[in-house]
Amino acid sequence: MKRCLVTGGAGFIGSALVRYLLSGEQDTSMVGRVVVLDKLTYAGRWENLEECAKDSRFRFVQGDIGDEALVGRLLIEEKVDSVFHLAAESHVDRSIEGPEAFIQTNLVGTYRLLQAARECQRKLNMAEDFRFLHVSTDEVFGSLGLQDSAFTEETPYRPNSPYSASKAGSDHLARAWFHTFGLPVIITNCSNNYGPRQYPEKLIPVMMLKALAGEKLPVYGDGSNIRDWLYVGDHARGLATACFRGKPGESYNFGGRAEVSNLELVKVLLSLLRELGHPQATEQLISFVKDRPGHDWRYAIDGKKSEQMLGWQPKETFTTGLRRTLEWYLENKDWVSSVQDQGHKSWMEKNYEKRAMGG
Repeated sequence: MKRCLVTGGAGFIGSALVRYLLSGEQDTSMVGRVVVLDKLTYAGRWENLEECAKDSRFRFVQGDIGDEALVGRLLIEEKVDSVFHLAAESHVDRSIEGPEAFIQTNLVGTYRLLQAARECQRKLNMAEDFRFLHVSTDEVFGSLGLQDSAFTEETPYRPNSPYSASKAGSDHLARAWFHTFGLPVIITNCSNNYGPRQYPEKLIPVMMLKALAGEKLPVYGDGSNIRDWLYVGDHARGLATACFRGKPGESYNFGGRAEVSNLELVKVLLSLLRELGHPQATEQLISFVKDRPGHDWRYAIDGKKSEQMLGWQPKETFTTGLRRTLEWYLENKDWVSSVQDQGHKSWMEKNYEKRAMGG
């Protein structure tokens, strides 16, 4: 039975993975233990894991991946054989505002976690069974033009923001620990995730909540930037499959087959909200604001390798996944209220209202 450690497991993608690992679906029937290590910063919420706490296989530990001694003790104590590394600073705008936290968590934290995992593998003598899944992003590959082919696992790295640069660096560390030290590392890169429980600083929850309140929807630039969107449940399933079926030393891309411009996304979101009984969600709310510095124009993921080698495919289309997402937020207003604390409000004012005024 697999004994899993999920770093950043109280976050948006991490908690979706934890729920999937405990679900008993497909490969997860072999999961006997899931331990979450999370610092519980602003985007890591205990509320995301409350339903998991009822499962006797689940354990939560509040702590920092940069605490090598803590991580080492936890790995040995729990006899972990599968590390899912999702703990990261992950918002581009925040990385522009304060890049140092991204360097500390995404680079230094990953280094210390790799070291602890290497020591655990040695002490528990798990040369064949141990796996370290390092979860990354498509942003490490840089920006695409309209006619450019989608990112593959062989695309050269060209990060353009402090966030993507820190993630690219952590990918290189993970790869080096495989080739130099023999740590059985698998790397995954994904397109933009969306779904329930996403912290409301990201595009979809920001637009939804503002539309419901009848407020202006701040779209960067002219809204032409294109992203590929992946439903978080599909991503969680892919991560489990990559860890349990993937080959050490390999990387796997997960995409949603759903390329849309930011402006098109907002219009689809507004249409769905009106269908769900919210007539105030009209396109008249759309407001174009000052663009983000160094804003990558297009991301697109080629997921053929994951489909062919792992048998993985996204189940949700963009429309079905977005509808499920909006319905969840509408049905879970208490969760939304709980995360909109003073820190969140200050960030929204600082980032979006400032841009709207051209600052």
